[in-house]
Amino acid sequence: MRLRAFAAAIAASTLALAACGGNDEPAGGTGGTTAAGTETEAPEGGETGGGEAGGGDADIDFLTIAAGGTSGPYYQIGATISQVFQEGLGSDSSVQATGASVENVNLIADGGAELAFAMGDAVRQAMEGTGPFEGDSHPDLQAVTALYPNFVQIVTIADTGITSVNDLAGRRVGVGDINSGVELNAQMILEAHGMSYDDIEEDFLSYSEAIDQMKNGQVDAAFVTSGLPNAGVLDLATTNDVVIIPIEGEGMASLLELYPFFSENVVPGGLYDEEADVPTASIMNQLLITSDLSDDQVYEITKTFWENIDQIHASHNAAQEITLESITQGLVPELHPGAVRYYEEVGADIG
Repeated sequence: MRLRAFAAAIAASTLALAACGGNDEPAGGTGGTTAAGTETEAPEGGETGGGEAGGGDADIDFLTIAAGGTSGPYYQIGATISQVFQEGLGSDSSVQATGASVENVNLIADGGAELAFAMGDAVRQAMEGTGPFEGDSHPDLQAVTALYPNFVQIVTIADTGITSVNDLAGRRVGVGDINSGVELNAQMILEAHGMSYDDIEEDFLSYSEAIDQMKNGQVDAAFVTSGLPNAGVLDLATTNDVVIIPIEGEGMASLLELYPFFSENVVPGGLYDEEADVPTASIMNQLLITSDLSDDQVYEITKTFWENIDQIHASHNAAQEITLESITQGLVPELHPGAVRYYEEVGADIG
């Protein structure tokens, strides 16, 4: 089976960091797990950040980074960013396992986190008050930077015989945690192919749960929207012939017409088991930041982030796409004024 040794080596190293966070279930409350794997609690009274240790305007007592499931790139990259902030800012920082984009937006809006990963579609819906945010819009969201593209990976194994989105009809499909960015993508992609949950047996599963159930024959396919490579898919490829279902042709054209925040992209051949590139859709991730922090604090956060970008790049292959040249690429909300000040200082092009 192609690339088994390669996949096993990468999966082992990638999952080693994810293992620090325990299981893949969303964590409640405002505590989290540090990059070193130790549990932390939110400050007393439920306050999570914006504190001014020592009385300085730019001092920050505590930073919670809302990420995603522990097996995904959000969590792995977030753990490294947390470590960077601990070392570079001297702040107590934790990365929090969550259900990802929708939950993360709500955590930012409700004061449960200072920074959060989110996909651009969920951010746009939050700002417009549509989809899962209907009646509860958050028009004033702000960001530090655009991050890297997430690739829609509709994953199955060769034994299922599934080779197209239409073949998902009547099959058991993992569509991500309920109200996660992955689940939003699943609904949009099905819609673009003239389908809905009425046509499949949907199962609301995290990455790791969907992969485990696929191994056991309890799930036929799963939507995995993440950076490349995804650790769970790599793990699946060590024991099964993985197939990435393409999004192309009329389905892709319809998707781009309905939801123009998607882009055409490919899952590179050889990444898992596929020899050739597989056409799919991608969407840009955003690093959101709370408006409760001062301009000075966000300036220091932004400066520390970019001055340690090599360390962040090393956290996951997907993170290597984070560059000063792509700060506003696919960015939905406005940049925080503190971040803008840093970018103007270093001469970055932010439009």
